[in-house]
Amino acid sequence: MRKHLMRVAMPMTVVSAGALLCAVAAKPDYSDVKNVVTGNQAFHSFKEEQPGLFRKITVADLPKPYATQGVSNSPTVVPRPADAWPKAPQGFKVELYAENLSEPRELRTAPNGDLFVADSTKGQIEVFRGITGDGKPQQHSVFTSHLRDNFGIAFYPLGKNPKWMYVANTNSVVRFPYKNGDLEASGEPETIIAELPAGGGHWTRDLAFSPDGSKLYVSVGSASNVDDPDTHPKEKNRADILEFTPDGKFVQIYASGIRNPVGIAINPTTGQLWCSTNERDMLGDNLVPDYITSVKEGGFYGWPWYYMGDHQDPRLEGKHPELKGKVLVPDVLLQPHNASLQLIFYEGKQFPKQYLGDIFAAEHGSWNKAARAGYEVVRVPLRDGKSEGVHEDFITGFVTAGGEVWGRPVGIAVASDGSLMISDDGSNSIWRVTYTGK
Repeated sequence: MRKHLMRVAMPMTVVSAGALLCAVAAKPDYSDVKNVVTGNQAFHSFKEEQPGLFRKITVADLPKPYATQGVSNSPTVVPRPADAWPKAPQGFKVELYAENLSEPRELRTAPNGDLFVADSTKGQIEVFRGITGDGKPQQHSVFTSHLRDNFGIAFYPLGKNPKWMYVANTNSVVRFPYKNGDLEASGEPETIIAELPAGGGHWTRDLAFSPDGSKLYVSVGSASNVDDPDTHPKEKNRADILEFTPDGKFVQIYASGIRNPVGIAINPTTGQLWCSTNERDMLGDNLVPDYITSVKEGGFYGWPWYYMGDHQDPRLEGKHPELKGKVLVPDVLLQPHNASLQLIFYEGKQFPKQYLGDIFAAEHGSWNKAARAGYEVVRVPLRDGKSEGVHEDFITGFVTAGGEVWGRPVGIAVASDGSLMISDDGSNSIWRVTYTGK
């Protein structure tokens, strides 16, 4: 959404509301999580978001549809107050890397360490190089312009010496000649996929290549909240992850029923495709959870007729009973309406070893929940590339105590030094998270 709209073996115990502060007072031990907030308390607003606090939402925790009224509660983004700053778990530090940008969205680190940023308002890709002594970029340039609602960025072939940079517009995929160190495009864009479903809502398109480089995955969100594809042709080949060859030949709908798979990425441990998804709205404050999940080839995730397994959307009651029992339940259920956007797998060497292979994802923040939620970066601990459904509030603080929103995380990347980079299209900034151990 635009910024002004829109296997872990761990013992789990329910943490009471009064014990939440105790759960985060000490430096967390990520290798042995002992306190996970579960049940109704796992649903929260920004007021309960605290770095280092773990949560687990399950299908059994879901309320009935319309347990609360669906609302429109869009934030008005305010300038960052002088005393406002993102909050991190003990041992981590947040610095302001770049500011006064236009609309920084997806981030992607090139093999040589340059940080590429999709500016969707200006229709351009910017590149930032290096870090000075005061934490700022050493160089900043515009790589290319004249794009259309661009979001996804990917380098190909995979490895240390790519020859192309792929860019996803809202309606197409193009690629530019690229070699390590290029700060500007050296040639005109070549159209790889001439036409993607476009129009309506959910305009972002993300890109990922399979580990062997033979497949190009493209995420395409729905055009609506719950319009029935049976009667709305505009939903054809939407709410899907599509598979192409690297040259742009359509292969198949890889997975379907994923309302808005904004971010996609390959798990480096398993080679499995994962996605970060915005689920549907207006069924109440705590329906339907956004989610992060591994994506199965040929898998169906429910939209629009079902959600979270066999739960039928009451607005499409009685439709497609043959699909009941075929709907996959996602791996990690997040706060409903969080607007989960880009995700990455941490492969850096700066953070403690417990973080290696874990997921970080940017949560843009709710617009239709009575009490705001999201506006944070979450971490999903993984073991052997798999999750048991737990996620952690990792970077918070983008909302004032009075509920005013000043920051909205969108993109996320791992820099060459292992720090975590976060784009924020509320304050139009890029934040850098480092581990100090203090």
